[in-house]
Amino acid sequence: MSQVKVKLLSPWAHMPKRMSAGASGFDLVACNTELIKILPGKTALIPTGVAVQIPEGFEGQIRPRSGLAFKDSVTVLNAPGTIDSDYRGEILVLLINHGEDVFYVGREKRIAQLVIVPISTAELEQVDSLDDSVRDEKGFGSTGCKAHTS
Repeated sequence: MSQVKVKLLSPWAHMPKRMSAGASGFDLVACNTELIKILPGKTALIPTGVAVQIPEGFEGQIRPRSGLAFKDSVTVLNAPGTIDSDYRGEILVLLINHGEDVFYVGREKRIAQLVIVPISTAELEQVDSLDDSVRDEKGFGSTGCKAHTS
């Protein structure tokens, strides 16, 4: 088991925590001093008051909470957001309101999940050609899913 160091940056910050024994993510809580209003179709950057030290060879992924997505049509815009192992700043969560109603984020609102996952590092090599494959250059819809156009 890897250990992730967590620094609370505000007296109102909450330690990220799993909400069940089998949960893969740690819930992140808003740490704003004033109510944040997200209009339909708009985004807002929500502070958490938390900084982390993720071990080398891992990344933190910021993922949506399914309850917010289902009940309020609010999700993490750049899901999953990435926290690299060398980042030490505050975790900020970029939320978007896909709903029809204004969404309000108050302090202590659970807004996202932090999932710690191992990563694989790779070296990139520039070449003039790539090996052939069965799929080759076939893209959208080439494996059975029909691409829809408007």
